[in-house]
Amino acid sequence: MTHDTALPDPDDNKLTTERREKLAALRAQAKAAGQAVFPNDFKPRHHASALQQQYGELDNAVLEPQGIVVAVAGRMMLKRVMGKASFATLQDGSFGPKGSEGHGRIQLFINRDALGEAAYAAFKHHDLGDILGAEGTLFKTRTGELSVKVTALRLLTKSLRPLPDKFHGMADQEQKYRQRYVDLIADETTRERFVARSKAVSSIRSFMVDNGFLEVETPMLHPIPGGANAKPFITHHNALDQQMFLRIAPELYLKRLVVGGFERVFEINRSFRNEGISVRHNPEFTMMEFYAAYWNHHDLMDFTEQLLRHAALAATGSARLSYAGKPVALDEPFARLSVQQSLVRFAGATEAESVDAAVLHARLRQQGVEPPAHWGLSALQFGLFEAVVEEQLWQPTFIIDYPVEVSPLARASDADPMITERFELFITGREFGNGFSELNDAEDQAARFQSQVANKAAGDEEAMYYDADFIRALEYGMPPTGGCGVGLDRLVMLLTDSPSIRDVILFPALRREA
Repeated sequence: MTHDTALPDPDDNKLTTERREKLAALRAQAKAAGQAVFPNDFKPRHHASALQQQYGELDNAVLEPQGIVVAVAGRMMLKRVMGKASFATLQDGSFGPKGSEGHGRIQLFINRDALGEAAYAAFKHHDLGDILGAEGTLFKTRTGELSVKVTALRLLTKSLRPLPDKFHGMADQEQKYRQRYVDLIADETTRERFVARSKAVSSIRSFMVDNGFLEVETPMLHPIPGGANAKPFITHHNALDQQMFLRIAPELYLKRLVVGGFERVFEINRSFRNEGISVRHNPEFTMMEFYAAYWNHHDLMDFTEQLLRHAALAATGSARLSYAGKPVALDEPFARLSVQQSLVRFAGATEAESVDAAVLHARLRQQGVEPPAHWGLSALQFGLFEAVVEEQLWQPTFIIDYPVEVSPLARASDADPMITERFELFITGREFGNGFSELNDAEDQAARFQSQVANKAAGDEEAMYYDADFIRALEYGMPPTGGCGVGLDRLVMLLTDSPSIRDVILFPALRREA
């Protein structure tokens, strides 16, 4: 499709209008010359960061005589026109060492005599944000900046909207989330954050494979939502004429695979929960869940600790981090406390008070929490833990011995049937992982599902459904198994010192623009 005139846009301002007029002129010129106004035949052979790393330390006396010919392409971020000679800075998609000079950028030196009168005149009309292709030879300026002495220059894509101010970037935080594409162009810190995310996820994937786990993919559309206590998104499949749910967790399908004989499996993918949005929660989020036959919750904790340390080293180069100005030591052994022990250490309870239901009732009411009448001692301890202790767990801490009432899929402890072999990992006052020795007693699991169904009938929207097929799978026999889920968005928040989950999700959920 061709356009002989610019299309109007209600968001146009003066600068955008001027750029549309330039594009209209370019269309006319290209049409007359039988050329493409948005050509796609330029092939960059070099990237800025690689050139900076290979040649950035050479003196010009050594570099320029070599006549190294390069072809680069990228977005023009800076431009200085000075008579017969001008400078421009291109930014491409390459990444060098964090904080390195010329990170993904290289300077162009554009001389009218070398480029030609017509091409030089055309360059002077290019705008910041335009995407250019350039060929030339490498040299160093008198200030020591690696540059390309341009012999050919082409406009590849005309930018119709001006970039944010180069010194202040995008000031509005919501605009950064809503227009992430602009945020990535303008803010190197944003680009580095998502490079760190990619490195972390890639390292986790390789770590799992190296430890004998098989990566799998399980359904995102479920006929029955399961695997977590959460409110699902509901949709309808027309051809099957049945209600479907976006998955809240992959757990029950992954355990079906363990039943089928895959003894170590993992999945990195999205889950969806129709709940609130906050600095810690996004309706769709990335988790990794993994399951290993013949592991228990102690094995899982040991492995999860190693996993996070490995991801931190891959993404940041260190397992000793800083978050919100405070140190976080992933390089030291993670603490392990029972729910009861955490109340003594962090909630100011004595040993006797931590096992006194009346005292726990009173302490919860002081926190503005009215305990349900059916809560037993373990549930009361857990309620006070959530109200008081959780936010205080800054250094990595595994909380263990969770009550059966809040752990419908976990194996009960042989020593105390009121608690389960379950843990949650907390860092910086936030939950990062949840794991347990899996319940593989089909009859016990069926009874717990029935209890959840009763809770749902009583008004608990997050209670689980009864999954008859999963019970059938367990009836074939699942070996003793340990499973764990790790929230990757929150992990990346920690690794990149980001205050909000929206900072580490490329396109977070936002209210529709008015």
